Amino acid sequence: MPGQRSPAPLDRLLADPTRRGRITHVQNVPARQGRRAAWPSWAPPELLERLAAAGIEAPWRHQAEAAELAHAGRSVIIATGTASGKSLAYLLPALTALHPSAPVPAPRTPDPPATVAGEGRARIAGEGTVLYLSPTKALAADQLRAVRALKLPRVRAATYDGDTPRDERGWVRQHANYVLTNPDMLHRSLLPGHSRWSGFLRRLRYVIIDEAHGYRGVFGSHVAQIIRRLRRVCARYGASPTFVLASATTSEPATAASRLTGLDVTAVDDDTSPRGPATFALWEPPLTDLRGEQGAPVRRTATAEAADILADLVVEDVQTLAFVRSRRGAESVALGAKRALEESAPELTGQVAAYRAGYLPEERRALERSLRSRELVGLASTNALELGVDVSGLDAVLVCGWPGTRASLWQQAGRAGRAGQSALAVLVARDDPLDTYLVHHPEAIFGTPVEATVLDPDNPYVLGPHLCAAAAELPLTDADLALFGPTADDLLPDLVRRGMLRRRPAGWYWTRRDNPYDLADLRGAGGTPVQVVELATGRLLGTVDESSAHTTVHDGAVYIHQGESFIVQTLDLDDSVALVEAAAPDYSTTARDVTDIRIVEELRSTPWGEARLHYGTVEVTHQVVAYQMRRVQTGEMLGEKPLDLPPRTLRTRAVWWTLSADQVDGLGDLDLAGAAHAAEHASIGLLPLFATCDRWDIGGVSTAVHPDTGLLTVFVYDGHEGGAGFAERGYRDARAWLTATRDAIAACECDTGCPSCIQSPKCGNGNDPLDKQGALTLLAHLLPQAP
Repeated sequence: MPGQRSPAPLDRLLADPTRRGRITHVQNVPARQGRRAAWPSWAPPELLERLAAAGIEAPWRHQAEAAELAHAGRSVIIATGTASGKSLAYLLPALTALHPSAPVPAPRTPDPPATVAGEGRARIAGEGTVLYLSPTKALAADQLRAVRALKLPRVRAATYDGDTPRDERGWVRQHANYVLTNPDMLHRSLLPGHSRWSGFLRRLRYVIIDEAHGYRGVFGSHVAQIIRRLRRVCARYGASPTFVLASATTSEPATAASRLTGLDVTAVDDDTSPRGPATFALWEPPLTDLRGEQGAPVRRTATAEAADILADLVVEDVQTLAFVRSRRGAESVALGAKRALEESAPELTGQVAAYRAGYLPEERRALERSLRSRELVGLASTNALELGVDVSGLDAVLVCGWPGTRASLWQQAGRAGRAGQSALAVLVARDDPLDTYLVHHPEAIFGTPVEATVLDPDNPYVLGPHLCAAAAELPLTDADLALFGPTADDLLPDLVRRGMLRRRPAGWYWTRRDNPYDLADLRGAGGTPVQVVELATGRLLGTVDESSAHTTVHDGAVYIHQGESFIVQTLDLDDSVALVEAAAPDYSTTARDVTDIRIVEELRSTPWGEARLHYGTVEVTHQVVAYQMRRVQTGEMLGEKPLDLPPRTLRTRAVWWTLSADQVDGLGDLDLAGAAHAAEHASIGLLPLFATCDRWDIGGVSTAVHPDTGLLTVFVYDGHEGGAGFAERGYRDARAWLTATRDAIAACECDTGCPSCIQSPKCGNGNDPLDKQGALTLLAHLLPQAP
């Protein structure tokens, strides 16, 4: 039977004395008192009464400040901590705008010229409309519940996403005045069919962009162009909506919001909400007796460790959410916790489940309801639940592996304690250079501001498809080009030459028969999703992005769905289907690939003494050639099997450094290939500390003599077509980045290299050759003269 809830969950976890050495740091975050403000004078009494009935006595100061700015027609980003009530900051002006008697603020400086001559710019008095954008369906569904719970008679709120039945979509277009959707639907449905939304768009007063910190990298760059297209279409109908963005705490929030929207945005980032005390522990799984590649010591896997911790907390009735990096990892943690409970408390196994993208909508909603009602006490999830889904009863959060950014770490940790109770957060380190560095350098987490959001709307591979989509919505004119950024003018002739657009006296037109909206790959999926189908029954288990199919559903891969294990029998790339059979393997699979790189264009270069740092465009060719099998519970290597898959080519941006021939001559008989390879792996592992990415967003190549430079060269590149801004951030912060790389290698307790410092889980060469001391020698020659 479940025990009485522990007042100190961390003490329960440490009841086993063998675990105490796994805690490398404990940070106690004190409670904070809240600071209230008065309700704004312009808010309708009816709305204030409903908010009071919902238990909201008065707004916090940051909520009131952001609401006042938005009501005055100034675009604003509210960037405060989790559970700080950001939603009230945008609900106050947004729901007020839906009230017939709502005053209309003076219009701000107009957007770039409306495409159609003679359209009025006047703001329409009376009842307005609101468009709410979220990156996930779960968050939109949660916000819909919150709005409807206020029971305001004039608010007709509805979601418009892929789960909305076709027969309901017409009602939403015609009657809803508060529409909740996502960038994908805005891109593929609302903007292409803007004439059917004309009544809604003409009265559009506010665009709310929730969880704005999630719009980074290539996805964020696509969303930035979609927002520009939305502004252009709104101008066609005489509307100039105010944008209200909500974000986790982030560095330079106003700059990031301005880059996302193309507008001047004011930041409100002083969090005046209260919160209970929290304990944050850094946890490193122990080394095992097993040996991995090249005889390196192997730590217990973070997923196995998190599964045991989750099971212990469930026994204590500590409602816990475990965030895991991958779909497969989330399934593995849930399955491991169930196995542990079967031995200690079998009656509790039904209180643990997994939650991830790829489930059917009704499955996701059911899991969310069970979590709120505490039918579920332990849930392992991907970052699908990182965002603002309101689960107020959580007591603890496990973060299984560094989530990529400090912003995400605090966002995930903040899921616990939302009701004001004390909370526990545990970061369980993976066998990875960055994770190992962080659990032994807590000042890099607790004493450092969160990162700035990195996105590049001017990436031509992003901008080109959106110019085509914009031309299909309304012919592009010279006056529109400023809206889309400085590279738009240079791209248009190439789009005309390729037959994508046609130039006429009035502007640029889309004249092809195919769908322009298929050109933009918003989430970097790359092509048609691969359907995962059970061979024996024909049952559709889920889908996998085409770009990741080579690594996740290749022949022989282990695929997990809702705790059930399957083995892929066939991956058919032509038909976009992976056929699987049920199985119960005790191992997981990891794909291996090989990579070549060619320099296309050097954009910047900086001398570091005799060494040199570069940034530019490269062409990367990589091919999945094999997969490894590792025992689930221990990480023990069981073997490797070859694969025959086609190569992929990627044109992207990279940062690279070279040592001069004289410097290399001074190194003596050093294993240059192994030293450069080790430095490459470690630098890939540490770049996420300086850019909003993780190691799976970037790649690298190293060589003792590269054919394009003639020198020892180490490359780190963005893993997205056209680049995502990560390599550029590495170039900008290269000294700090490569210094941290050197420190991480030097501080690792292994003798010759291990997954915690220089080994990579995705190395196509089986982590051979690698030279740990050689990497330190190379970095010692590179760094002293860095500017």
